[in-house]
Amino acid sequence: MESSQQDQAAQLQHIRQMMEQSSRFISLSGLSGIAAGICALAGAYFAGGVINRSGGNSLKELDNHLYNGNLTVRDYMGNNLFLIAVFTFIAALVLATLFTWLRSKKTATPFWGSASKRLMINVAIPMIAGGIYILKLIEQGSFGLIAPGCLIFYGLGLVNASKYTLGEIRFLGYGQLLLGIINLWYMGSGLYFWAAGFGVLHIVYGAIMWSKYERE
Repeated sequence: MESSQQDQAAQLQHIRQMMEQSSRFISLSGLSGIAAGICALAGAYFAGGVINRSGGNSLKELDNHLYNGNLTVRDYMGNNLFLIAVFTFIAALVLATLFTWLRSKKTATPFWGSASKRLMINVAIPMIAGGIYILKLIEQGSFGLIAPGCLIFYGLGLVNASKYTLGEIRFLGYGQLLLGIINLWYMGSGLYFWAAGFGVLHIVYGAIMWSKYERE
């Protein structure tokens, strides 16, 4: 009798695990977080170098556009700092996708199934809204709000999507939100907060995920 109850409990546990795997994307790789964090730190390093070598002229050029009343999004996109941000984002996205794809093959879970689609949709909605908002900040010349805005909307995207993947990503989102809010009071230090949020937090998160789920 007791053995039968244990078997039934084990079967129920197995069914719960199968249901959870079908509704959650569980193939996020800790190495993806580490790679994204390293890319972010490298981007922050090169951006800091551009600012130091120009004596702040890269930022002053944008200020001059604002002062003259002819600032456009195109002016901002032609700036070296913006180009570094774009290349950093692309590199992080490619590496994160690669490591997640490799893990999905290892765990025999669909890389682009219904769970991953729900995950992407829910993380994309706040980020698309944030991207539109940040473009408006650029047009208005509110450069000090760009860094905290990126962190806040990215954090909201992670928290929103956390119910469709491993729960640890919610805490990464909380960390990004907290850094973005604090950055609102230290707007001249946006580069450091970017490095801390997109760099250090991603590396810490990725190391924890790798140690917990992937280390053999």
